[in-house]
Amino acid sequence: MRLRLTPKDESFYDLFARSADNLVVGADVLGRFLHEAANRDRLASELRECEHAGDTITHQIFRALNSSFVTPFDREDIYRLASNLDDVMDSMEAAADLVQLTGLGALPQEMERQVELLQRGARTTADAMPRLRTMRDLEPFWIEVNRIENEADRLYRRLLSRLFSGDYDALTVMKLKEVADELEEAADALEHVANAVETIAVKES
Repeated sequence: MRLRLTPKDESFYDLFARSADNLVVGADVLGRFLHEAANRDRLASELRECEHAGDTITHQIFRALNSSFVTPFDREDIYRLASNLDDVMDSMEAAADLVQLTGLGALPQEMERQVELLQRGARTTADAMPRLRTMRDLEPFWIEVNRIENEADRLYRRLLSRLFSGDYDALTVMKLKEVADELEEAADALEHVANAVETIAVKES
């Protein structure tokens, strides 16, 4: 058996799993944020803590990337996957922050559905991350996340139709659309995570 003098740094697997688990926590906090208007200040603070935790993990991945001689897969793919995971959390936190900053009260039901899709996508992603070690059974993950993102796109279009139907005044439409855009960005970022994993799996097969 050949001795490997420069073993692969396998800390990346745990870091990706932690990043995805943090998305689950963040998505659940965001769901409560939408439903518990009286607790929004506290929940927005919790979501900011999740965003900071995600940033810390992302920076750890980048530091490991810069210090590792041998990585488990291509460096650019590690960077892309870490960045996309971070983008999901950034957009979720931004959506909540916009609700607070603009003083929005009740939110359209479609936004609750947007967050439900983010929660499902985050859990699907967290379930898949440990399988990066073996590169097995990953195809159902990216198929499911792509399906969730397609559903999120359709929902976003329905929400825009409602916003511009005349039910809301112009200023409220602007506020709500900014929040909807961030939620849509989060769904897009989840799909980018799935696409990054698919790229890695194809290269490693």
